[in-house]
Amino acid sequence: MSETTHVQTQTAHAQAHSGQQHPIRLYLLVWGLLFVLSAGSYMVDYLGIQGYLRWTLILVFMMLKAGLIVAVFMHMAWERLALVYAILLPPLLVLVFVALMASESHYTIFTRLAFFGAAQ
Repeated sequence: MSETTHVQTQTAHAQAHSGQQHPIRLYLLVWGLLFVLSAGSYMVDYLGIQGYLRWTLILVFMMLKAGLIVAVFMHMAWERLALVYAILLPPLLVLVFVALMASESHYTIFTRLAFFGAAQ
């Protein structure tokens, strides 16, 4: 390989990798959003919200923060769709199966109470 071809290859390689840098503004914006979402999560506790609303809000804040971290800091927003599906689809399917199991458990307890009666 000649010297000029080697230099051209190194230059092309450096240009390809320099295009993957993201502006600092994006990272600061994401850190700010993470701070706001964390503050919202702490406010749920501070305000004393109870019941299903509390757990719904906590889970929503948690999923939003995890989504931001995965999308920006793990560079998933810029990856190929196949890689995104390979990483994000299995946990999503696990959540679907958990929802199905929770639904089935409610049906099972309802059926047991209907047929066997509530314990006195």
